[in-house]
Amino acid sequence: MRTSKSKLAELLAITEKLNHVKDLDSLLDNILYEARKFTSADAGTIFLVEGEKLKFSYFQNDTLDKKNPTINQFIYSIFEIPIDEKSIAGYVALTGKPLIINDVYQITDNVPYSFNPYFDNIFDYRTVSTLTIPLITSRQNVVGVMQIINAMDENGNITPFDDDDKMFVTFFANNASVAIERAKMTREMVLRMIKMAELRDPKETGNHVNRVAAYTIEIYERLAKKKNVPVNEIKKTKDALRIAAMLHDVGKVAISDTILKKKGKLSDEEFKIMKLHTVYGARLFENSMSEMDMISKEIALNHHEKWDGSGYPGYISDIFSNNINFGRSKKGEEIPLFARIVALADVYDALISERVYKSQWDEEETKNYILSQRGKHFDPDIVDAFFEIYDVIVAIRKKYSD
Repeated sequence: MRTSKSKLAELLAITEKLNHVKDLDSLLDNILYEARKFTSADAGTIFLVEGEKLKFSYFQNDTLDKKNPTINQFIYSIFEIPIDEKSIAGYVALTGKPLIINDVYQITDNVPYSFNPYFDNIFDYRTVSTLTIPLITSRQNVVGVMQIINAMDENGNITPFDDDDKMFVTFFANNASVAIERAKMTREMVLRMIKMAELRDPKETGNHVNRVAAYTIEIYERLAKKKNVPVNEIKKTKDALRIAAMLHDVGKVAISDTILKKKGKLSDEEFKIMKLHTVYGARLFENSMSEMDMISKEIALNHHEKWDGSGYPGYISDIFSNNINFGRSKKGEEIPLFARIVALADVYDALISERVYKSQWDEEETKNYILSQRGKHFDPDIVDAFFEIYDVIVAIRKKYSD
């Protein structure tokens, strides 16, 4: 049995690990996972404060995950609740105090809040015990609410959360809140970089890169789970991968407006120059010091390579040379995995989205095209994973719609 001292040491170690997570969604994923693991909870949700409301921001449920491989679509739901005393999460955000409820279906009439069974009904799930914790920064600002659901004993039976759970998870949440603020600033900084690219290339919008990044990490997670990659490794990789995928076309800032904004077809010479955006993007990550930098460089350079070897830029002896010569195209597994995933995510989004130079493709037409390119443009395993989680893909498209 863990002592209070060992529990505190464990939480401090977890908090230190969270300080290295850069992406906001990956951070919320890790915070919820660690809080649930610490309390042996089956499920959980995080809401973040936006204005006068709580915005649904992350979700996990082990029971539903075993039943449905596309349950992650729920993460991309657009759902808000007022910060008031009528809901459990709203009440906790309003009061700034943690709340334990042993059975949400047995809440008495002498409290102002009530439980909404909407999601239980949708998923045929039974919420019983909950521990709802405000996420409060060192400046005493409530930035969100974390709710963990259904504590489980060693036999898999649902049990109530206790005061020890409340004390330790509150301590953890307060430290996690600081990391959330930092991750939100990182997200804003990345989106500002994207806005720079958007000024040059109208195709590179914040919603486009958010969609491509979300498609990418969900396809990666599906592939990784099929190959039994450990959960902690998946979470660590998703953190670096999401931001790297957002920056896949950042090299376009170095391409002339004459080419980027041309509405007609590019000439052969213009297209040759356009291809250089892959090299320029990779150059931005010179002296890579982190996994995120290395993945960003891989993706920027290789996301236009094709599985059958007909893509670009191919092998280049020195990407920093003044005279870039495109070599033999990479093919198959010569292309880095993450670039292969972004290749599909980017093409899918380009086809199914309206652009100044093209109309939006029909959904079935787009799906058929992706399938037709299995083993040609795209890695067959990645195409299969894409279709296995297509409900998640659609949810992402709706959340980040133009």
